[in-house]
Amino acid sequence: MQRYSIKHFKVMNRTKSTVLGESEIADTFFSRLRGTMFKKELKRGLILKIPNTRSRSGSAIHMFFVRFPLDIIFADADKKVVDVVSIDPWKTYTPKKPAKYVIEMKKGTIKSSDTEIGDELDFTCENA
Repeated sequence: MQRYSIKHFKVMNRTKSTVLGESEIADTFFSRLRGTMFKKELKRGLILKIPNTRSRSGSAIHMFFVRFPLDIIFADADKKVVDVVSIDPWKTYTPKKPAKYVIEMKKGTIKSSDTEIGDELDFTCENA
């Protein structure tokens, strides 16, 4: 049986010099599909790495079976923020522009980090 190590990333807003928090990455079909569904709490954020072939609607998210509200940050391939939203369970949202990265964080993260459209993000691997 092969073991996979989960990499943790520190998500930072380079523009504002603020830390958004730790996140794991979801870069496979099934890890993106599962996302934060059925979890009782969010211990770390989740970075959904979207395939390059996806359009704006392909970077949309749903909150079906998610038990808590989230802050969602949409970033392009250069990790520049293209949209942000705070969203409640059982809602859907399509970003204003296509995103390469969809970052799911605890509600309040956008406000506490002062993250806005146009800010540049950075992901630093904590356990590479």
